[in-house]
Amino acid sequence: MNRGTKERVSKNNAFHESPVMMPVMNRINSENSLLEVQVEGRPGWLLACHERWDLSLGTLLCRQLGYLRATHQKAVNLTDVRADGAQQFAQIRAERGGRLQDVWQVRRRRAASGWLVFAGVIAHGSVGQEAGAPVEKIIYHSLYDDKSLDYDIALMKLKVPLNFSDAVRAVCLPPSRHDLLQGTQCWVSGWGYTRPDQAQVTETLKEALVPLISTKRCNSSCMYAGELTARMLCAGYPHGKVDACQGDSGGPLVCQDGATWRLVGIVSWGQGCGEPNHPGVYTNVAQLLPWIYHVTEIY
Repeated sequence: MNRGTKERVSKNNAFHESPVMMPVMNRINSENSLLEVQVEGRPGWLLACHERWDLSLGTLLCRQLGYLRATHQKAVNLTDVRADGAQQFAQIRAERGGRLQDVWQVRRRRAASGWLVFAGVIAHGSVGQEAGAPVEKIIYHSLYDDKSLDYDIALMKLKVPLNFSDAVRAVCLPPSRHDLLQGTQCWVSGWGYTRPDQAQVTETLKEALVPLISTKRCNSSCMYAGELTARMLCAGYPHGKVDACQGDSGGPLVCQDGATWRLVGIVSWGQGCGEPNHPGVYTNVAQLLPWIYHVTEIY
């Protein structure tokens, strides 16, 4: 599996009743056929479903393409839009004493509200046969930085608890003082690209075994040269090849602790997919436990 660059994608797209008029150019990317826009005052070309995308931009783009109005819905068929669906399928919970309640999910910051959550699904083709769990609330970390991707985490509260079974189980949170030993073998899973140039999510859930890399080494000049913060960790191989990629963002990095599986990281960002000296960068869950506990207490 591979992961990808610091792409920041949200899933909202709709009209705004009173748009703020800003010059916008649009194009279809010839490499992946995705709609992209360029907004005055903002660098580069953005995907139409981008972290910084807002409703006024949607209105302008639709008018520029010749549409009179746009309709939208909260539930999106990922197969139809060939979008990243990885975040919808990772379910975790605990109870008091270190595990999230079964109505909570830990997510990366980019998750979009209004989506349905599917648990126990290992093939996209079976999504339509399952009953999705509606999301009641998504709480983003207030310190999230869309440039550095620091504090890249969110919590989703489901409207109803999931039913646990042989196919749907919980993963435990790590202890607050969790020593992450370099070389510890952990598993990352997701629905992302299996090749950087694939531009298509996989039909079945994939997994990859990746070793943890110390933050000191990952922040060295030969890797990420100090870009990692205390809320991040690295996992992968110096020679590359095995990694997460676009479409895996928000997926879990789990490590076995005796008989217990713990959610150590959340797929966040990286440079390329499987490139030498550029391992995957993950949100460090242990560093954000106080925030997780606080949010689950007040909501």
